[in-house]
Amino acid sequence: MSDLVRIRRGSHSDAGYESRREQGMNFAAVLAESSGRHPDLELEIPEWETPPASVEEAVWRALHEVSDPEFPISLPDLGLVYGVEVEGGTARVIVSFTASACPCVEFIKWDIRDRLLQEEEIDVVEVAVTWDPPWTADRITARGRRALRRAGVSV
Repeated sequence: MSDLVRIRRGSHSDAGYESRREQGMNFAAVLAESSGRHPDLELEIPEWETPPASVEEAVWRALHEVSDPEFPISLPDLGLVYGVEVEGGTARVIVSFTASACPCVEFIKWDIRDRLLQEEEIDVVEVAVTWDPPWTADRITARGRRALRRAGVSV
């Protein structure tokens, strides 16, 4: 594991920080529009029929609302979330990326943080990056593959 980000709600490192959600910005749409990609594509969030059975399940569900900045596809559907652990009010999310030189790593970490701190039971978010095992397209879910096809990407 490397590259751990740990943010506590209301902590000093949080002072003056205004999330992209609070700013009303959708960087995925901005990036898509500026690059000529499909700005009309929307993130497909599953509709859950039952409430989450645990805080860990609530965290997994919340992560479906965090998308890749280039394509409106959730991190779990891209297979980028390798694990979730919840202990007390701390959520630890283990993620990987499609490439080690991904320019959006920090954006994605902050998006994870922003979304998970909206969960009432979560006070601290730790985001750990791992490269083991390396991400491959085999990790993409069926929903993620459909979304990529809609965006003109074949996998």
